[in-house]
Amino acid sequence: MKYRATTTIFAMAVILVMLSVYAFGGYNGLVTAEEDVNSKWSQVENQLQRRADLIPNLVETVRGYAAHEQEIFTEVTRAREKLIGAGSVAEKAQAEAELSSALSRLLAIVENYPNLKADANFRQLADELAGTENRIAVARMDYNNAVQRYNSKIRSFPTIIIARFMGFDKKEYFKAEEGALQAPKVDFGKKGD
Repeated sequence: MKYRATTTIFAMAVILVMLSVYAFGGYNGLVTAEEDVNSKWSQVENQLQRRADLIPNLVETVRGYAAHEQEIFTEVTRAREKLIGAGSVAEKAQAEAELSSALSRLLAIVENYPNLKADANFRQLADELAGTENRIAVARMDYNNAVQRYNSKIRSFPTIIIARFMGFDKKEYFKAEEGALQAPKVDFGKKGD
């Protein structure tokens, strides 16, 4: 009888140790996955900030050649400020789409000014902006991949138990705005035509 009680206690202790190891491992895995999402989001914000920092220089360079295009300068500036002030992933995505649209229209105006296209400062800024756009696309993809891994992990059994108990919530994907698949309309006609 004493042998049986000792064996039962030992078996329960082993099971308890195994459950504890699993719980700590599951928790640590969730923490790691969440930090990966946060790190990837930081890179998205970093690239969005880089683009926002380039825009005033680009606008000033274009303004020197196309001073009468004030409406687009105001639109780009407003969109940039909205992006900088955005808080959530959804707000950033919406502001980023608006800024991309305004930048597309700004760059379309450049087509009307051959001297501007030839300006070395403008070319350098345009190249930096194009590189930044590529970095933003890669950072958004990396972020969404990290979110997918994290969201899958917190929804998988038995990790879901630890996730719910410890307050790990689903993360938002960086989604394109509705209508983002449509190219912006560009009018190369002269004003007053």
